[in-house]
Amino acid sequence: MPYELLQTKLYRPRLRPSLVPRPRLLERLNRGLAGKLTLISAPAGFGKTTLISSWLAALPTNTAPAPPQIAWLSLDENDSAPDRFLAYVIAALQRIDPQIGKPALPLLQASPLPVANVLTTLLNDIAQQPDALMLVLDDYHAVDSQPIDEALTFLLDNLPPQLHLAITSREDPSLPLARLRARGLLTELRASDLRFTVAETAVFLQQVMGLNLTEAQITALEARTEGWIAGLQMAALSMRGQEDVSGFVQSFTGSHRFVLDYLLEEVLHQQPEHVQEFLLKTAVLNRITGSLCDALTGDDDGQEMLESLDRANLFLVPLDNERRWYRYHHLFAELLQQRWPQASERFDLPDMHIRASRWFADNGQPAEAIHHALAAPDLARAAALIERAWRSADRRFQGATWLAWARQLPAALVRERPVLSAGFAWALLDTGQVEA
Repeated sequence: MPYELLQTKLYRPRLRPSLVPRPRLLERLNRGLAGKLTLISAPAGFGKTTLISSWLAALPTNTAPAPPQIAWLSLDENDSAPDRFLAYVIAALQRIDPQIGKPALPLLQASPLPVANVLTTLLNDIAQQPDALMLVLDDYHAVDSQPIDEALTFLLDNLPPQLHLAITSREDPSLPLARLRARGLLTELRASDLRFTVAETAVFLQQVMGLNLTEAQITALEARTEGWIAGLQMAALSMRGQEDVSGFVQSFTGSHRFVLDYLLEEVLHQQPEHVQEFLLKTAVLNRITGSLCDALTGDDDGQEMLESLDRANLFLVPLDNERRWYRYHHLFAELLQQRWPQASERFDLPDMHIRASRWFADNGQPAEAIHHALAAPDLARAAALIERAWRSADRRFQGATWLAWARQLPAALVRERPVLSAGFAWALLDTGQVEA
């Protein structure tokens, strides 16, 4: 039977009349046409679809001698069956030339589906095309199917020179990305590329959203959102009609109702239960690594989980090139922390801090060990750690830092510990606070 296909999935989204110009990204995308695959992979709300749509709209003026003809396919969870997926791919390509894939369509009715035969027939048709083509798969993350990943791998391995593949996704697809990257055939844009710069934030807030903000307010909002476009849009919508704009900017967090609703619906609630629990537990940390996560969760898959979250673009920011240390996006971390009261039956927050404190102490990180002991609060443990850190802080002329820790302890506890008391007095003298 012929497939009943939704034709609107084959149309590119209309661009809004007011867009932030992004020539630095468009130039990278243009250069990538010489390769096989363009991948735009970032969390929800980073403007992936808008970017690729604006790029395609600009191609006629930015490419020579002629731009590729575009086949567009917007994917959703209903497209995870290989036969349906391939039917849509053929339909998208047939908007360029109705003859493309025509011999392959009857093969889609066979059982089992001869995927290699379908793709071979389709690729042979594409190889006969006189002009360059581009197949765009938007929201590829919605398709959760190993057979489809394998089909696309076959397509990439045998791609004719006329065809370029472009994918937008909230997570990295299970495709041979490393191999393509090594051969210079992959162009990839990620959250760090898509985030608005301060200059782009200014254009967005003032020209697109129509707000009159100071340079300081713009810079503060860019820092609070880390250039996350959806976050900036929600902040801008909320600021309309606000009398105290500066106060709003300073108080804008992941618990703001618009941000909260968006992140809950689009991100957190889409994750399996065990992933949600992992996120909630590790949100106590300012920076995270695999073995530290294991210390908090009691499991032994922390590094594997972090790598999975990184591939899934779950608002995880790598802190080093080796991807050993990460942190959560500020607004996402605030969302997770705001959810702690509702999750109190699933984990003990003070215990998470104590576990973190132990790990940092065992791994030679006294500052973070003290931070988590105070946050627990396990004051006896904090006092012991602060006491132990005194000599090192004194040698490094960090008396003010040490004193700030010690002042968070009850005075009675300080007096009970002679070494701590002596350190306290010495730090006061060292920092010129002899009257304190």
